Amino acid sequence: MPNSTKKNYYEILGVNRDSTSEQIKKAYRKLARKYHPDISKEADAETRMQEINVAYDTLSDETKKKEYDFQLDHPEEFTHFSGGHGSRGGFDDAAFYRQNGGQHEQTDFQGFEDLFGRFGSGFGGGQQRQYRQQRFKGEDQHASIEADLNLAYHGGIQKITLQIPTYNNYGEPEVQRKILEVKIPKGLKDGQQIRLNGQGQAGINGGENGDLYIQVHYPATHRYRVDGADVYFNVDISPWEAALGQSIEVHLPDGSAVQVHLPANSHTGQQLRLKEKGIPNKVPGHLYLVLNIVLPVPHSEKEKQAYQAFAESFSQFKPRQS
Repeated sequence: MPNSTKKNYYEILGVNRDSTSEQIKKAYRKLARKYHPDISKEADAETRMQEINVAYDTLSDETKKKEYDFQLDHPEEFTHFSGGHGSRGGFDDAAFYRQNGGQHEQTDFQGFEDLFGRFGSGFGGGQQRQYRQQRFKGEDQHASIEADLNLAYHGGIQKITLQIPTYNNYGEPEVQRKILEVKIPKGLKDGQQIRLNGQGQAGINGGENGDLYIQVHYPATHRYRVDGADVYFNVDISPWEAALGQSIEVHLPDGSAVQVHLPANSHTGQQLRLKEKGIPNKVPGHLYLVLNIVLPVPHSEKEKQAYQAFAESFSQFKPRQS
């Protein structure tokens, strides 16, 4: 059974027994960056790396993990034998047996020699130790940026600066500053992601880098707001255009201009849908013209008299009538 005076594998990796496989992997990667003999300045880096790899080898394997958990929970059910040369060892380089209906059944766990076999042959006798550690892809990272709506209609390049949390070669947390030129494809709707291959966290032991996922948003302005691929575009109109239902020219977000016929007696907040004139996604969005009636400000005496005549013409109009 695991020696009570030594750290168990969970303690070595700094995880709990209920940690997920992803949490265990993340803890291993962090420690590997800190104690890998090729980069670590720690005096006991090689020894620590061996312990870390043995712990991860067991806890990352579902079958081995169950056996190890069983041994932790039932120490009284295991018998220890001195691990002589050539013997099959358990988790502590001793023969590992489990009681099964009164019979002692040796498990398939191969002990230190099998566990450390992936680091190269020999732990003495003048043989050189070689590390053939498993390669791991770096962590994928995520970021969010804001872009101009014009890029959604035409695509283009946007230069961005990102502050990305990561770990350095010694396993210490730090913030990495990245300056990237991101190609935003035409038709990208609000909230969609762009994947940049190999721009994520660096891999371990020569593994490939992770990817960087950038989520793009089009921030609302006084002119528009975006919902997925739909665009809500504010259009100012005059009181007479609204009342009489006149045709107006509207300059759309994509740079084009169209003639729009307003319904008679239009009101502020009313929406007119231009089908598939939103973001040209695979499923095109719609463009909603949101009407806003703007009252002219009277400056001259003549303009004030015009408002007075207007009021007399609509003397029966009660805007605050409940």
